[in-house]
Amino acid sequence: MPRGTPTQLPAPAARARRGYFECRYGQLHVHHAMPPGGGFEEGTPILCLHDLPGSGRVFTRFLAVAGEDRSMYAPDLPGFGESDGPGVRPAMTEYAAALGDFLDNMRLRNVAVLGLRWGAVPATELALSRPTQVTRVILVSVPLLSEAERQSARVQAQTAAAAESAFRSADAARREVLPATRLIELQQGAIEMLASAPQRIAEAAGEFLRA
Repeated sequence: MPRGTPTQLPAPAARARRGYFECRYGQLHVHHAMPPGGGFEEGTPILCLHDLPGSGRVFTRFLAVAGEDRSMYAPDLPGFGESDGPGVRPAMTEYAAALGDFLDNMRLRNVAVLGLRWGAVPATELALSRPTQVTRVILVSVPLLSEAERQSARVQAQTAAAAESAFRSADAARREVLPATRLIELQQGAIEMLASAPQRIAEAAGEFLRA
């Protein structure tokens, strides 16, 4: 038989999995995906942190799309979804420490972190606690505080001096970071987009990480 033109087969989708990993509070349930080839020549892995409350399940379709060229991880934060948690709700720094346990167990040298809505807080805490390991931070649909809400946060702080110092430090850090940031306006809510058009967020994240 004469040879015809080879049929172009569609690229296989990322392999999606779920698993449990150790952290300081017990078992951390993680949704994850990796490239079909095994992920040995991939882009920077992305750790996706869900809204609070919530679970890593919200990233299911996003993992399958973005995981075509990099490893993707979406844990249920301690005490949420199917992850074990402490007796009392931990502080954001403690969430970040538990996520650090996961990164250490996976032996990830570099990782980008994506925080969805209130997941932006532990994402930022993780980046601050591990500046050499977390290379990029992607914040999606971050809740913005009004001036009244910021003032309330100052009042609730332990001391006015400590609060003002923290805000001054944050302002200084913001001025240093802003030149390297990128802002993309979403045409619909992030949670809806993750379900209906995850490729748009995946493409934007990929471009940012390659820059």
